[in-house]
Amino acid sequence: MTDRIDGARRALVLGAGALACVPAATWAQVAQDRITVVAPFPPGGPVDTLARLLADGLSRRANKPALVENVPGGAGNIGIERVKRARPDGQTLLVIPAGNLTINPTLMTNFPFDIERDFTAVTMLATAPNVLVAGPGAKVKDLKDLKDLLAQAKARPGAFSFASPGVGSGLHLAGELFKQQAGVDLLHVPYKGTGPALNDVLGGNVPLMFSNLPATLGHIRSGKLLALGITDKVRTPVAPEIPTLMEQGVPGVVVTSWYGLMAPAGTPPELAARLARDAQEILSPPQVQEQLKSQGLQTVRMTPAEYAAHIKAETATWAGVIRSRNIKAE
Repeated sequence: MTDRIDGARRALVLGAGALACVPAATWAQVAQDRITVVAPFPPGGPVDTLARLLADGLSRRANKPALVENVPGGAGNIGIERVKRARPDGQTLLVIPAGNLTINPTLMTNFPFDIERDFTAVTMLATAPNVLVAGPGAKVKDLKDLKDLLAQAKARPGAFSFASPGVGSGLHLAGELFKQQAGVDLLHVPYKGTGPALNDVLGGNVPLMFSNLPATLGHIRSGKLLALGITDKVRTPVAPEIPTLMEQGVPGVVVTSWYGLMAPAGTPPELAARLARDAQEILSPPQVQEQLKSQGLQTVRMTPAEYAAHIKAETATWAGVIRSRNIKAE
């Protein structure tokens, strides 16, 4: 009981004024009448940021306590399971990155969920552009742009390698798509997370990296990394000076990092639609937009039906890439 109370106190995102709205009750009673937003990873990063913004906004709208539960472990699956087993009443929600919904079902052997069956798609929350960067190991001073890299890579197959946060990650698959679409042979060097991969690129041990823009933008602007192209259809307003791969002659590499909101299966359609509208309105104020932009995030508006269709289509795309490239989970 004590652990539960302490956890609730630490995770509550309400201030004292908001808590004053709650009738006098024991913490156990409050826990039964609260909104829980599950973030299936440790604190910090886009998932945690979005979850806390949502919890704060939902608590104000519902006039009840809201908390964020960080439930790491199992590549996110422990937190996902927590939401799968919850009642479909809109009180337990999941903020989740794209890969857990659209890549892991194919990549992971015996994936424990059927996303379409076990969950209700609510809405996409935000996207973060990805970028191909070159570090000192690519002799940045001699490398002018993407065309220069492609010329060198085609002249020396296998001479360049690229880092990613891990086998089967969206950024690894971005690299595989790039190899396919650009017709170049690059060696994949997987790491256990963005941090270690980025450190080795900055240290000159690996010449190239596919990364989400928020992790590399500071290094790009300081001159430590050379941005070769954004993996999206259009340039990002976060860094409009960086051209897309597409406009430089490499089509088909459209891989953005995105984060969405899910609810348990059986959530009524009208409730899912209301939650989608609430989430979009919570993230729309200028001060919230600025906070998200500082992390390289852009908000997105989707209905539950549009979001469900997006998940289904992207899952099919990644399934094709994973199988054709024979990518296996570590």
